[in-house]
Amino acid sequence: MSDSTPESSDDVEVEPVQFNPADLVDMEAEEAVHTLIRQAVDLSASDLFLLTDQRSVCLSVRRLGIVERIAVVPLIQGRHMISFIKANAGMDISEHRRPMDGRWLLELDDQRFDIRVNMIASLFGEDISLRIWDRKAGLMPLEEVGLTNREMSMLKSMLTRPSGLILVTGPTGTGKTTTLYACLQHLQNGDRKINTLEDPVEFSLDGVRQSQVMSKIGLGFSELLRNVLRQAPDIIMVGEIRDEDTADTAIRAANSGHLVLATLHAPYAVGAVQSMLALGSQPHFLSSCLLGIIAQRLVRTLCDKCCVSYDISGSPETFADIQDLLEKDEGKAIYGPTGCDACFQAGYSARTGLFELMTLNGEIRRLIATGGSAHELEEAAEQNGMVTFRRGALLKVAQGITSTEEILRDVPAEYLGLED
Repeated sequence: MSDSTPESSDDVEVEPVQFNPADLVDMEAEEAVHTLIRQAVDLSASDLFLLTDQRSVCLSVRRLGIVERIAVVPLIQGRHMISFIKANAGMDISEHRRPMDGRWLLELDDQRFDIRVNMIASLFGEDISLRIWDRKAGLMPLEEVGLTNREMSMLKSMLTRPSGLILVTGPTGTGKTTTLYACLQHLQNGDRKINTLEDPVEFSLDGVRQSQVMSKIGLGFSELLRNVLRQAPDIIMVGEIRDEDTADTAIRAANSGHLVLATLHAPYAVGAVQSMLALGSQPHFLSSCLLGIIAQRLVRTLCDKCCVSYDISGSPETFADIQDLLEKDEGKAIYGPTGCDACFQAGYSARTGLFELMTLNGEIRRLIATGGSAHELEEAAEQNGMVTFRRGALLKVAQGITSTEEILRDVPAEYLGLED
């Protein structure tokens, strides 16, 4: 990364998307919705929202984790657009009060999109959320999720184990499912039978047997997991551990010769242990089967066409805490966003993972089995090689991957050691 945009002939000029929100007002519902979806795709947005207000419908996208308003249309037109989406997603267009889910397989401009649609009633009408999956984009390989080389080696070592439990934790929308899918792709070589339990099934994985939770008929994660165990799997992926029954069954499966990968809502790596214990897991069984915990956040990466560097040679202490993690030429500058046509003036062009990867040793297993405190567990995990969010965030700043502003925006201050 450099102070200015490169000017070599090899650079690809990215033209800004030509989109005039005012044009939507003159379009029929079908054309307006297709135009909106094209714009969302051009912006690499993950979600498209149609939000009904008192006199209008607000059209917004979520791009790189940030919600941006792109247009506002009159109330009547917005309602027609919502009805068009519901009809194509197989939803009851006459139902306006009960929440509904639907799926829309759309072919647009020679591209195929798998769109998950949710409707919920709000104060002035219906709000529609569209999660857009580009089937051509495919899945992210393990090497691209944002792990350091050392973390990659640690994770691959865990994945070679024939049995045990690997937990992926973090708040909603931090890329847990992406990490799990990357792990499954790494594991899928035809030698072992892999079954997944998901809600919903996000992507179809070749060679993997995927099952979906169906809460409407009482088929939750716990019951589905008990039945999947009768299918003689070698590897099981559980979309989310939500209750005591699922936690207990996952631990029993991991202790009985299966490799189990699961997500769990916990704020940081050591917190996942506390969450499992809060769900009634027996400390002895948990300590014996747990292989490791991956806690993660997502941070935006700087646009390499317009980011600027700031020399910090006068402040050598800036990255003193991570000198052991830096390569020879890293840590001599920090970088910040500016904005250009290539990144739609955002200053950021993509997102990457920020991780805490906790592996288990004898001392950590002893602490879990005997009810050690979170502080004791974290100290033992750091001594065993875990890089905390604070140090991992500093490393990504020193490497020019992201900015200090982005780290402070996305990672809670208490995990950065900045609380009062």
